[in-house]
Amino acid sequence: MNALARLLQEPRRVGGVPEVTWDELRPRAPQMVATMASYLDQLAVSARPSTLDAVDLALRLLALRITTFEPSCKAVADIERRHIEDYKSWLAARPGRNGKPLSTQTIRHRLGLVRTFFERLVEYGHDDAPTRVLVFQSDFPELDEPLPKFLDDPTAAKFMAALALDPNRRRRLMVELLARTGMRVGELSALEDDAMVRIGTVHWLRIPVGKLHNDRYVPLHPILVELIVDYRARRGRPRSGRLVERDDGAPFDRRTINRYVAAVAKRAGIGHVHPHQLRHTLATQAINRGMSLEAIAAMLGHRSMDMTLTYARISDRTVAEEYFKVTKAVEAGMVRGEPLPAHIGGPNMAKLAADHHRHLGNGHCTRPRELDCNFETACERCGFFETGPEFLTILRRQRDHSAARGQDERTDLFDELVRSVTEAS
Repeated sequence: MNALARLLQEPRRVGGVPEVTWDELRPRAPQMVATMASYLDQLAVSARPSTLDAVDLALRLLALRITTFEPSCKAVADIERRHIEDYKSWLAARPGRNGKPLSTQTIRHRLGLVRTFFERLVEYGHDDAPTRVLVFQSDFPELDEPLPKFLDDPTAAKFMAALALDPNRRRRLMVELLARTGMRVGELSALEDDAMVRIGTVHWLRIPVGKLHNDRYVPLHPILVELIVDYRARRGRPRSGRLVERDDGAPFDRRTINRYVAAVAKRAGIGHVHPHQLRHTLATQAINRGMSLEAIAAMLGHRSMDMTLTYARISDRTVAEEYFKVTKAVEAGMVRGEPLPAHIGGPNMAKLAADHHRHLGNGHCTRPRELDCNFETACERCGFFETGPEFLTILRRQRDHSAARGQDERTDLFDELVRSVTEAS
């Protein structure tokens, strides 16, 4: 169905209130509606249906608000910055499907779609293009960046133990695939029957083109290989050509898969678990056990390493080991040959170890012997760096050397050191 045909569809409902239709908008602003319809037709050539639906909705709401705010605005070329400012305020106050205000993510998404619409009209040289892009980066509300919700090791162990006892082979296979490959729900329901292949001694699973328009192969755990072989032998030939399908041959929907995962969590006694938490859990377990970010990105099908780096923000085992190692060394350096007190604080903690001054070219390093140094080439920025009047000559020479080479940051650093020593003198 092309974009023009979509214009005549019955609109979805948001918060119980019918959305405006293109038929209702056309008499208000025929040129604006024609331009938006032309844009949707172009977008239909390359975009997925879900993307087209989202843009369709965003443009209808934009046209609705502008023609309500200023009925004399009949074309896209007539839209001005003040219309966008009004649209932003209206969008922020607009109820969503649940009757609550729209989420920050939804507002950012809608504004992004509108901005892209303006950008492409300008690029196309469209007769009804605005004079400039009217949505600025500062218009987008700041988005929170919460860490992924994952199951810690004890909770994940309970979940997998309950899953292993599931008597329904198909259900167990589906949830095991989510937990052991990190695939998305949509990717699971789209798996083809011949998705498992063997290359050498390793079995791999081909995950089809999905959310990010890419496909990938992921290695299969022996348990998954056994489950797939057993399930296929018992199931017989699939009607849909998919690896897993409903009894009527139709693909599984997200709601059913969500119920399967939630049921396992309930049997495990760990509260509600969402399928995407299994993806986050696998990635967190992998990074905590030394798997490289590049390998994790390939396994999860991330297009950008920025997506994978989210998991590196989690306080993983490596961070914990480094923390306790440094803490132990700091505590050893804080006391002079005496054991640490049983409680934090206490008179012994006020005792300092003898200074360990390591001579540098322009000062001293006061880092305790027990502490390793990972910043040998950035001493001046280290909290253990100490300098004084006797080093003013070398500090000034270092400042002049940095300035002559255009190293502004280092020049400012040595300027600050010279100033602090001079003022202290």
